[in-house]
Amino acid sequence: MLIRERTGTIWTALAHIITAVIGSGVLSLAWSISRLGWIAGPLTMLAFASVTLTSAFLLSNCYKSSDPNNGVYRNGSYLDAVQRILGKKSAWFCGIIVRINFIKLGIVYTITSAISMRAIQRSNCFHNKGHKDACKYGNTYYMIAFGTIQVVVSQIPDFRNTEWLSVIAAIMSFTYATIGSALGLAKVIENGEIKGTIGGVPTSTVVDKIWSISQALGDIAFAFPFSLIFLEIMDTLRPNPPEKVVMKKASVVAVFVTTFFYLCCGGFGYAAFGNSTPGNLLTGFGFYEPYWLIDFANACVVLHLVGGYQVFSQPLFAGIEKSIAKKFPNSAFVHGNLKQLPALRLNLMRLSLRTAYVAFTTGFAILFPYFNQVVGVAGAINFWPVVVYFPVEMYLAQKGIAPWTSKSVIFRVYSFVTLLVILFAFVGSIKGLITARFS
Repeated sequence: MLIRERTGTIWTALAHIITAVIGSGVLSLAWSISRLGWIAGPLTMLAFASVTLTSAFLLSNCYKSSDPNNGVYRNGSYLDAVQRILGKKSAWFCGIIVRINFIKLGIVYTITSAISMRAIQRSNCFHNKGHKDACKYGNTYYMIAFGTIQVVVSQIPDFRNTEWLSVIAAIMSFTYATIGSALGLAKVIENGEIKGTIGGVPTSTVVDKIWSISQALGDIAFAFPFSLIFLEIMDTLRPNPPEKVVMKKASVVAVFVTTFFYLCCGGFGYAAFGNSTPGNLLTGFGFYEPYWLIDFANACVVLHLVGGYQVFSQPLFAGIEKSIAKKFPNSAFVHGNLKQLPALRLNLMRLSLRTAYVAFTTGFAILFPYFNQVVGVAGAINFWPVVVYFPVEMYLAQKGIAPWTSKSVIFRVYSFVTLLVILFAFVGSIKGLITARFS
């Protein structure tokens, strides 16, 4: 059995978390605040940040489990922790949720990257032909281009080999979030006023307002969580100082930094455009100049999502490939490395599986290229089980907290309230996606 050295530090953990968190979701936050208004919008973001940090603290207690036969066991993935602490039935259900989560992120990142690539072309068109020109371009070719890149990058052997990619991606995410915030602030100064209202964008009926609020909640839910890769990141850390201490520090810093950027990016965007806030701050063309800065910001989005796609795809690849390897222990197709590329430990199974996965996410993105609607559904579809339910249940089981004690009741009430909020967001986001697809 090959034992890999764990060399990660708080800085590599921060890079992985920020790469996972500051993603395409940040670009829709100004739109989300515009639906919720100046009070509910920021408060909702702070609430989701608190839920995310709570999940991280709970999961930090689930990294190590006691095994009667082998002593202390490290849970190197979210699914490992669920199976070891809650049992096989919970792990079966969790496995479905985990795979849905990774797949949805691949789809959203493909859509967002294509929109950003197209925005670069449109920005140059507006600069050359004037702001009134249609400058219409499709997304499909850009999605295929992003998929082609991912076919190549997906051949990175495993999660530990993506540290350099996460560092680059984290720098890119900081860059475009900063540019988006700065452009919004500059627009506010240019306008000479802070736009927006306490109640958000008005609608013709109360029902329409309710649907828009639910979709905004889904978009915000998408922007924060990193629970699914929390234990994978923890498993890359050096044993000293203790992994639990390092991950708690990294989580606090990461959530604080990302929430600050989110409030700036979302708040300045809404303050700049008010009721006309675009769905995607960098591609909705509230900004036209300086065109080169908008181009650069969108290029940073693409580079970041190339890395972000891998941060979330590598754990999925690892789980599927591990299962296949167990079923076919003597297969050359599964275990034989291609001699032409020894450094990548590449074999035909990995090449075929990962290429098929990228093709699927790309194809789905082409069928449903609706940014805000897809982000809303993606945010709501498994937020509750991944970020709230399983971390709470594992923590209660791991600590041996008895039912109906004060701590148990508090956690169960917390779990139930978040479930209601997420169900509301999910229904509204599904309705928005269906409307967009058939309108």
